[in-house]
Amino acid sequence: MSVKLSIIVPCYKVERYLSRCLDSLVNQTLNEIEAICINDGSPDNCLDILKRYKKLYPDKIVIIDKENEGVWKGRRDGIRIARGEYIGFLDSDDYALPTFAEDLYRTAKQYDADIAVCGFNRVDMETEVILTEEMTKPRNNFVIGSEPGRLLELNGAPWNKIFRSCLLKDLPDLENRPAILDDLIFHLLVYIYANGKVAFCPKALVRYMIRNDSIITSIRKEQVASTFSSFAELGQLYKDKDCGSDKITMLASEAFLHLGISLLFRLTYDPSCNCQNYIQECISFLDSNFSSWRSSKYLSLRYALRQRGAFLKLWIARTAYRLHLISMLMKMYRYAIDCWHIDIKW
Repeated sequence: MSVKLSIIVPCYKVERYLSRCLDSLVNQTLNEIEAICINDGSPDNCLDILKRYKKLYPDKIVIIDKENEGVWKGRRDGIRIARGEYIGFLDSDDYALPTFAEDLYRTAKQYDADIAVCGFNRVDMETEVILTEEMTKPRNNFVIGSEPGRLLELNGAPWNKIFRSCLLKDLPDLENRPAILDDLIFHLLVYIYANGKVAFCPKALVRYMIRNDSIITSIRKEQVASTFSSFAELGQLYKDKDCGSDKITMLASEAFLHLGISLLFRLTYDPSCNCQNYIQECISFLDSNFSSWRSSKYLSLRYALRQRGAFLKLWIARTAYRLHLISMLMKMYRYAIDCWHIDIKW
């Protein structure tokens, strides 16, 4: 069977949820798929569950059983053996709707896209109540080589996207692998070679399972340092690969978004963290490694008014940095989430 889509599923300590995830994949309406399941040295019964599904669906389930090396390495092991024309991903505690593979593959083929993106729901892990629906508003497709700034619209997770296989087969690696934001940095590596089309399928096809308190995630100081090192190496890679000024400006804008806003917000939940010191450290890092963040056209009011949506919020955040009001903005953001339960997505 020729494989149209390979779906890579890292598995570690998810025996409670794994069967639901696998059921959602073996029952896809697109038949020509393979699910490459990486048992990443999981100490529970994940491997036994995978073997049971392999016996039932030998043409669809592929197992990689390996020692624990983390998701970063596991995904690369899956990419290496993937046979699909396109490659997608799914976390093993999440699940996909039956038309996930068919709708994304059809979208990619219809527009000859390098990347196809679908919507998703955030779902409470315990109650299974749908909390949000995201990436489902209709939006125009775009060509990365012509409009790299629009990559800022995409969420940083790989599980609601499929990628043309050749983009991932030659994916460069990093010496400084990230301890956090690894999903995002995976995307930024893909964008080095991706110049084709990004096409959207405005349907919520993935159920992304979260805990009510999952926004409050502890971050250690060394994890922040690791992520800074990864971004610095990325910046050098973009220059070495002659990605061009527009892609480099896009990368600088992504660095501002995720280091200057998203990571800062997560650090506000750590009572031991001096956020003002982090802000100064972040500004210094951005100025040294991504100096175009201050003048990025993708963070300008003109671009924000044209593209709207996420770009208006990014312009507000950069303006807050310029006016030394970012701490106040973060407090307002925290208040909106903690008291009004309104989560403003950046």
